[in-house]
Amino acid sequence: MKALSLIKNIYIISILFLFTGCSFLDVSDELAGNLNKEEVFNDPVYTRRWHRNIFTGIPDYSNIRVKDVSGELGLGNPWASLSDELNFGDMTEAGYEVQGGFHSGNGRFHRWVTLYRLIRQANIFLACSHTIPQAGDQLDFLGDEELQELRAQARFLRAYYYYLLFELYGPVPLLYDNVLDPYKDELDLPRNSVDEVVNYVCDEMQKLINEEGGLKEIETDENRLALPTKGVALAIIAKIRILAASPLFNGEYAEALLITNHDGKRLFPDKDPKKWDLAQTAIENFLNFANGKYELYQEQDPNQSLYNLFMKYNKEIVWASSKTFFNKLPDWGYDWVCTPFSEQKGHQTAAVMQELVDDFFMKDGLSIEESPLYPEEPGFTKVGGQDIYNEWINREPRFYQSVFYQGKKWQVKNNVIEFYYGSKNGADKTSNFPATGYLLFKRTCRKLYNQGSSPKVQYRPSIIFRLADFYLLYAEVLTETDPANPKILEYIDKVRKRAGIPLLQDIRPEILGNQEALREAVRRERRVELCTEGQRFFDVRRWMVAEKDGYKQGGDFYGMNMFGPNGDRNAFYKKVLIENRIFEKKNYLYPIPLSQVQISNQMVQNPLW
Repeated sequence: MKALSLIKNIYIISILFLFTGCSFLDVSDELAGNLNKEEVFNDPVYTRRWHRNIFTGIPDYSNIRVKDVSGELGLGNPWASLSDELNFGDMTEAGYEVQGGFHSGNGRFHRWVTLYRLIRQANIFLACSHTIPQAGDQLDFLGDEELQELRAQARFLRAYYYYLLFELYGPVPLLYDNVLDPYKDELDLPRNSVDEVVNYVCDEMQKLINEEGGLKEIETDENRLALPTKGVALAIIAKIRILAASPLFNGEYAEALLITNHDGKRLFPDKDPKKWDLAQTAIENFLNFANGKYELYQEQDPNQSLYNLFMKYNKEIVWASSKTFFNKLPDWGYDWVCTPFSEQKGHQTAAVMQELVDDFFMKDGLSIEESPLYPEEPGFTKVGGQDIYNEWINREPRFYQSVFYQGKKWQVKNNVIEFYYGSKNGADKTSNFPATGYLLFKRTCRKLYNQGSSPKVQYRPSIIFRLADFYLLYAEVLTETDPANPKILEYIDKVRKRAGIPLLQDIRPEILGNQEALREAVRRERRVELCTEGQRFFDVRRWMVAEKDGYKQGGDFYGMNMFGPNGDRNAFYKKVLIENRIFEKKNYLYPIPLSQVQISNQMVQNPLW
């Protein structure tokens, strides 16, 4: 596939650059081969390599396992395991953090050092890059058109990395165009305010959108699909405006309102409802642009729509990375941690939380609390000759495409999969088992099998932004600005229609105009539609609901009984306590790394850390 060349062209490169020193902005100016900046930027090959390295901070949301003790882990997708979506039974770094708690000195899921180094790398590129004419027998050169594109991409990535920092830490220091010396005091920077960071990101993206040349509107060439575009820039403006309007950043985090720089400058603003108006303008600008360029991926069968959406590039994808965790079986990767042990010793540790299972709708489009289809008593129903637990009968297509449960058949060999104690996948057979009794099924490739001539790998993109997310964001924004607007249900229903369930306009029209009911509807839809894609962690925090019933990120979490009597299949269906997680009010924002606060005279820490 041509898209595979993206991996070679953009991400899997020989990294030329060495990072030294202790500062978060330290990018070594002495490069491999003893080249200095002047030598690098007078050579088109080295100039492109410098530029390509700036791309290495783009997150990979297919990397759900994130088990490593070195480096910064916040550019994968630990967020599914750090929220009420997944549990990894082999104690990944996420497990240690949610169960044992952490402090500002040992947080594992930072982005700080990596992204600031790349921001400085971008600033150096913007300060030093120039056209390079052909010289002598040298055939290569760097012309005006290519340079304009490379510089636009560097500016985009710089602004995007500030967005990634902001969503995790809140307001951060802005370097602007400065190329600072990592060994001098000028690196001791104070934090900018929420509004300054948000406006900077939006202004930078808007300039790129307005410029001729530089970024393309969208990319259609398969070799360039991972590159940023004007469409992605509009999407990021919408995303950060919605973050800024949300309670966490809009005056409702009381402890954050007390945080000031050492000169008394406040970092978090008072509540301003008009920020929802800015968010509405931003999301409407994106959706107007998207019309005719992006569309929800849809086939006649909802199950095929929901499956193939993630299997190939399609018009729903606004932006995706070619750097993925979809590795070849049995290498560590997404498919392997979602494969049962009985199927050629799959790792089977990506366990879906019971709380997420319960939040999927029934096939009538109602929640399990509302639907008459949800069983009042436990029991079993014959499906394909197998006894299936009644709680898993009559659920919506997204449930069946996302969750693998006991009694379901593994698609390649048609083997019935059991997880109870004493079964082929039981906790007595291997230390790697799904702690909750459910395996993640979403985004797995149903053709792969680690045996014989069966396919072992299938390339597919790691999605960063997709259109369904923005439809639901639009419904959320309108709920805040105009709760009687019929477009709220219209845009939620676009997503529900593709999912194959009844529309809210048909089954719950009375909620239009009821702001609280609409909030719950939008949030439940985001919970289900975007599950395990890296959104839930940030959603419950920006809404400031992570301590409320239905959204709690701390406390007791449950699953099926993986440790019943040996061979007792029925004992498996008793819900038992799986883990107790810790969530405190300080967890609404991630702490700035303690090491960075300690070496600074101006950096102030996030609330309660």
